[in-house]
Amino acid sequence: MKTPFIFRALSLVTGLSVVLAACAPATTVAPTPTTVPPTPVPPTVAPTNTPEPTPDATATAVAEIGTEAHPIKVLFVPSVDAQVITAGGEVMAAALESATGLKFEVSVPTSYAATIEEMCASPTDTMGFIPGLGYVLANQLCGVDVAFKAVRFGFDVYWAQVLVPRDSDIDELSDLDGKKWAYPDAGSTSGYLAILPLFAEAGVEPGETLEAGGHTGAVRAVYNGEADFATTFFSPPLKPEGETPWAIGDDPEIPEELIETCGPNEDGSRLLCSGWRVLDARAGLRTEAPDVIQKVRILTVSDAIPNDTLSFGPDFPAELRATIESALVEFAKTEEWNNSIGSQDFYGWTGINTAEDAEYDIVRQMVEAAGLTLEDLGQ
Repeated sequence: MKTPFIFRALSLVTGLSVVLAACAPATTVAPTPTTVPPTPVPPTVAPTNTPEPTPDATATAVAEIGTEAHPIKVLFVPSVDAQVITAGGEVMAAALESATGLKFEVSVPTSYAATIEEMCASPTDTMGFIPGLGYVLANQLCGVDVAFKAVRFGFDVYWAQVLVPRDSDIDELSDLDGKKWAYPDAGSTSGYLAILPLFAEAGVEPGETLEAGGHTGAVRAVYNGEADFATTFFSPPLKPEGETPWAIGDDPEIPEELIETCGPNEDGSRLLCSGWRVLDARAGLRTEAPDVIQKVRILTVSDAIPNDTLSFGPDFPAELRATIESALVEFAKTEEWNNSIGSQDFYGWTGINTAEDAEYDIVRQMVEAAGLTLEDLGQ
């Protein structure tokens, strides 16, 4: 997700109970003086209140998933306005119901951690749109399984970036040693975790730190001179139609000759530089600071990070999951997608690609590099 997130400690405690049953001892029958043994008398067994097992109960419960009485829970992390998510989520739910005949219930838990908790607590009937870090933690906690990853403007990965004042004499990572660092929060993959391996490799130990409360806040801190550098998400710029699209390995920054042309468009919805559209975190400050590109530059970007996920609860029925996945692929091709999760006011997914768990090993490595555990993550 483009917005930061912090996860709190997640622990699930399962209680075990032992049921003891006692039977009355059978009465001993004295033998009779005969060579023929007596017919054994069956002992009387005290009645029990334990009901007969119902082997079809689980199957019945699974069969009910997706009905009016047992809708499938569609969970979204609260990274943007909850009302926007709910409205767009309902558009998606309606499209899926029309395509599959299943019933869905949209929900926006109060935090990223609460979303993960819900998926683990309801393993058979939840699907969640969760960031890479959230997925890794949920997978570790209870086996939540990834199905799709987001595509944004042709890329199913994103990057972290290091921002510095444009007039700064900071030219390489080693120059950040001892400098004041602004970051969104310590649970942000692109704003914090992805940067730690870069610091370790360059031998950088930041000085004072500032938790800015969001990616835009981290950009603002550099713009206002409250920090020497900031770390945020990076998405490649969109070039004008007809030009060769940005490719991995290209300079992440807007060309020098276009910098002075950068500013928001007439309605303030985009940050443009002579037709180039800025999509990294600096764009979030465009209305407050129209000259943000003139004042803040990109020093470097990290290795690629797989995009946000659509994941399923660990025990979600395979047949229902396959049906929903097919419907989502088709929904992503429609105009209604842009009124749902494809909206730039929502999550801004321009499409979806299939995803494998192993792709998120890089996120696991970031967590390890940070020395984080589930218990270390906050609310």
